[in-house]
This record gives sequence, C-alpha cells and structure tokens, in this order.
Amino acid sequence: MSYGAPSVKLVSSSADETEEIGFRLAGVLKAGDVVALYGDLGAGKTTMVRGIARAFGIDPRDVTSASFTIVAEYPGARPFYHIDLYRIGSEEELEQTGFWECLGGSGVSVIEWPEKIGEAVLDKAIRVRLRHKGNDMREIVIEGLDEKDRHHLQTGKA
Repeated sequence: MSYGAPSVKLVSSSADETEEIGFRLAGVLKAGDVVALYGDLGAGKTTMVRGIARAFGIDPRDVTSASFTIVAEYPGARPFYHIDLYRIGSEEELEQTGFWECLGGSGVSVIEWPEKIGEAVLDKAIRVRLRHKGNDMREIVIEGLDEKDRHHLQTGKA
C-alpha cells in the first residue's frame, strides 16, 4: 500500500467510539486480510482490536494487549489473530512466535506495532493510523480500502 493512497479519516471522542470504528472495519475484512495498527502508546490500538474482535463474535473483555504473549489466536468460523510486536527485538524472536503462520489463509490478522517488521512485509495490509488529539479525542486514518468499504466505514452502511 503506498502512502497517499485513498483513505478515510474518522474522529473518535471516546474509547467506545474507537471500538465501534473497529467493529465497522471488521465488517469489510475478508479472509487473509492483514490490518496494521500504527500509533503511540495509549493511542487506542488495543481498543480498536476489541471492536474488530467483537465483530467476529469474541467477547471484547477477552482481548487484552498481547504484548506478553505476542500472538493471541481466537478460534471461530474465521480465525482471528491479535499480534502485538511491541516487545519483539529481532527477526529471530519474530520467527519463534509463529507470526508468519498467522498471515493470509482463512483468518484475519491485526498487528500492533507493525513498524517492527518493516514496510515490505505489509505491502498489501490495511493501514490504520491512530493519533491522540487531546482528552479522549483520536484521529483515525485508514488506508487500503476500496471506495465501497470506505463508504461503509464513514456511514456504517453497505
């Protein structure tokens, strides 16, 4: 995905709204999709993952930061992988996590801290950039969706 690709910009004023945007994003995801979440600590990445997980029938309370487990797999009709690369320090460490087996296939993978693995690996990923704008406000920019999917995110309608 190249920078400057068509994107949708949304504003969230609460954790609940950020989770809801994640829920709507999940509605356009297909088997094999990879979502790369960018943002500083506290930007709302894990909150967005909770919304995506909820759309897959996973209780959002079961979704926590995967920083210590690196890869959390949630079984279901469509496998869902929550991958948090914050603590990854080398390619060797990454290899030991089973990360590569989570990409593509019949599941959907959501990656926090994707910058740890380099841009080339995520060339076809849907990129979500979360920026803290003060108080509970977040700016959320999503790249890599077609026009129909961008419309769905903005309106909540197919």
